[in-house]
Amino acid sequence: MLNSRTWTEISKDNIQHNTRTLKGLLKEGTVMCPAVKANAYGHGLKEVAPLVLEAGADWLGVDNLAEAMQLKENGITAPIYIMGHIPPNELEIAVREGFHFVVYRIETLDKLKEVTHKLNLPAYTHLKLETGTNRQGAMETDLAKLIELYKDEVLIVLEGVATHYANIEDTTDHSYAAAQTERFFGMINTIENAGLKPKYRHCANSAATILFPQTHGNFVRPGIATYGLWPSRETQISYRSRHKAEGEEDLELKPVLSWKTRVAAVKNIPADSSIGYGCTFTTTRDSSIVILPVGYSDGIRRSQSDKGHVLINGKRAPIRGRVMMNMCVADVTDIPDVHPEDEVVILGEQGDQRITAEQIGELQGTINYEVVTQINPLIERRVV
Repeated sequence: MLNSRTWTEISKDNIQHNTRTLKGLLKEGTVMCPAVKANAYGHGLKEVAPLVLEAGADWLGVDNLAEAMQLKENGITAPIYIMGHIPPNELEIAVREGFHFVVYRIETLDKLKEVTHKLNLPAYTHLKLETGTNRQGAMETDLAKLIELYKDEVLIVLEGVATHYANIEDTTDHSYAAAQTERFFGMINTIENAGLKPKYRHCANSAATILFPQTHGNFVRPGIATYGLWPSRETQISYRSRHKAEGEEDLELKPVLSWKTRVAAVKNIPADSSIGYGCTFTTTRDSSIVILPVGYSDGIRRSQSDKGHVLINGKRAPIRGRVMMNMCVADVTDIPDVHPEDEVVILGEQGDQRITAEQIGELQGTINYEVVTQINPLIERRVV
């Protein structure tokens, strides 16, 4: 790659460890479908997909048709499940390619009648049921009509039924999630009592996969945990309070991604010097600073200005001044022997220091999910 000013490193060992760890929580025969949407949560779709499959994943979950096609074009032959919106004009491609995909609107099934008859091919659908997230999902009042549509159209295959939790990660009170689970399996009973027999039943994301075996059905969709990040501090506390009390070993998730750059230049500046746009930081002593060729267009948010850190020579170097579009500045006055081209860690470990996605998320007022997915997809992902 010509652009080597910044890059990420993807640990093959760690992503395969996480995949096998999550797989080990499942009953034999349960399909594991890691979510690799959003460029594999910022980790690199084409890099991550073969690694999780090699480690034992069965399917791959994406958000849209473009991601599904990218997997196929990169030689992936495992089943692909599209979890997000497919516009009506793309349904024909999804059916022709044999992808599995979410449906929940009567209008979509009406369009699929036209498509499947035209192609004389089956549509492998997973009916999303509304249980309390009020996002994607068929309302219980629409079930009767949906059931009739499925019964009338043999080419529209009800491969699975699914739902998604609204409040299972961000709390230690899982009563809302329990109510969703009960509602979900109740709606499945309605479907099966009407004579339809979906092959797969799935609602478990990372938190549910880790915390609640009763949610697994025969198909799980872990996301963030695949990448070695806990869905939330509450999920980690809930797991440890339940399992440590029973004398079980802790669940070890290993972060997969490191993000790095290099020192572009070292500058010595006097006291009372302002740094960067807006003059938001002024030195109080003679200082040594480094120019880093990475900025908010790469994924370091401006909210890290005068707050964040990077690692240089195994020490934390504070970001000084505003993060710029393609550059930022760090203070290395207290770090000896810093030179141009020295490696800099934006996210990850160096020496005995670590900057985590959670730490960055707290600075930015957000969550670890956003920190890793905001890394520019054009930055090189290196499997190490």
